[in-house]
Amino acid sequence: MCSIMGYCGKGADLEKFKIGFKETVSRGPDDSRIIDTGKGLLGFHRLAIMGLTSSGMQPFQLDGSYVVCNGEIYGFEKIRQELSKKYTFESDSDCEILLPLYREYGTDMFRLLDAEFSCIIYDGECGEYIAARDPIGIRPLYYGYDENGVILFASEAKNLVGLTDRIMPFPPGHYYKGGEFVCYCDIAHQNTVCSDDLETVCKNIHDKLVSGVKKRLVADAKVGFLLSGGLDSSLVCAIAAKESREPIKTFAIGMSEDAIDLKYAKQVAEYIGSCHREIIITKDDVLESLETVVRLLGTFDITTIRASMGMYLICKAIHEQTDIRVLLTGEISDELFGYKYTDFAPSADAFQKEAEKRISELHMYDVLRADRCISVNSLEARVPFGDLDFVKYVMSVDPEIKLNKYGKGKYLLRHAFENGDYLPHDILWREKAAFSDAVGHSMVDYLKEYAEGCYSDKEFEEKCQKYSHARPFTKESLLYRELFEKYYPEQGEMIVDFWMPNKEWEGCNVNDPSARVLSNYGDSGK
Repeated sequence: MCSIMGYCGKGADLEKFKIGFKETVSRGPDDSRIIDTGKGLLGFHRLAIMGLTSSGMQPFQLDGSYVVCNGEIYGFEKIRQELSKKYTFESDSDCEILLPLYREYGTDMFRLLDAEFSCIIYDGECGEYIAARDPIGIRPLYYGYDENGVILFASEAKNLVGLTDRIMPFPPGHYYKGGEFVCYCDIAHQNTVCSDDLETVCKNIHDKLVSGVKKRLVADAKVGFLLSGGLDSSLVCAIAAKESREPIKTFAIGMSEDAIDLKYAKQVAEYIGSCHREIIITKDDVLESLETVVRLLGTFDITTIRASMGMYLICKAIHEQTDIRVLLTGEISDELFGYKYTDFAPSADAFQKEAEKRISELHMYDVLRADRCISVNSLEARVPFGDLDFVKYVMSVDPEIKLNKYGKGKYLLRHAFENGDYLPHDILWREKAAFSDAVGHSMVDYLKEYAEGCYSDKEFEEKCQKYSHARPFTKESLLYRELFEKYYPEQGEMIVDFWMPNKEWEGCNVNDPSARVLSNYGDSGK
């Protein structure tokens, strides 16, 4: 990960800018730079992943124009080769192609990129700023306006606290130019429905996911893998193991007393031959990290915070105990193929609309969690299930065959990897608990118990009334909201609402986001 920030106008207060920018130095601890474009400021904290020499340091410049980018651009070598006929490149950094690409294509360049990125460009020819974010929002970007109406952009909300009254997430799949946000890719909504038959769909899912993993193995820094023992992370690890010459390095985490998935992660690791390490955590580890996790996340969402406890602690251990810089993860599979609650979808159309909603909101939930927990520990997240070609294809598949009519959730994904000896049969077809539960049911129970002790019933009722947007509805949610407000006062609208099952569906009107409360939980988490 890296961190970017921009003050896009004259009259910047450099000292205030420095204070805000310093908040995310952990995203890029290798080098830092702030430059004055002549019409504002651009800042960059670097985590060196591609092109490890000093020549890869940003901002890059071209004839008075500048760019800062937090991202990975896949297949950039081919683009650079073509651009080299006209431009000279000084580094091996993938992001150096952006200014020449912008010079050639303008804002049309963004739809050409196979990338997870956020960037800020200063166009020196016309004296204006352009900013953009990838279609899923895997790389973070926020914006706000100061008292003079000047727009600011930054990798995280914490950079902008105190610099603007209202902080908002930059919409994924958009670019900003001339005072407007323009959609260049709405990846959640596909215009055509794919009519491929089941076997063809599964073959394409297999091939596109393998491709998505392979391209994310390319790095000049060392790569590791988060392995929960569930289907999604296990598939990523299994594909990577087949594509790697040496054993990959996998990591799993669990509570000391009742870790559900550690045994399954170990089984997968032994099957694929990875170098595997377990991180064991306790009740004290969880409760002592809670406030830190809420602050680094910048959210009050229950599901996101619960799932972040284990992810933050495992990434902290990886940062402190290894020299790994890049982590591949299993996020975004659930939104594409379904959760436990989407088994209750009343129709194929309802399933598809729910998937579209989840994909469009990912940047506020699971993707936010992965980015913050990993980047705060000076690591980079790569998300193969978020590969643009893969997501576009799965979202275009006829939802009739994505419904759980097979007696097993995520059937298409499981069937796609049934051949090829990727995983043991009982792992490939096992029902999986949500990550926050899989770390150990006790972890969520400890958090709820702690929250219960923080408020009397009367205090809970009174304090909830303070909030009109996303009002807390349990003592746990109130605790998280109060911690959020401590660091992000009156910025609750950054998060649209609580991540919850669709309460309009029969069987889904529950008061807790954990799948444990659903009637179809069954063997999940055993």
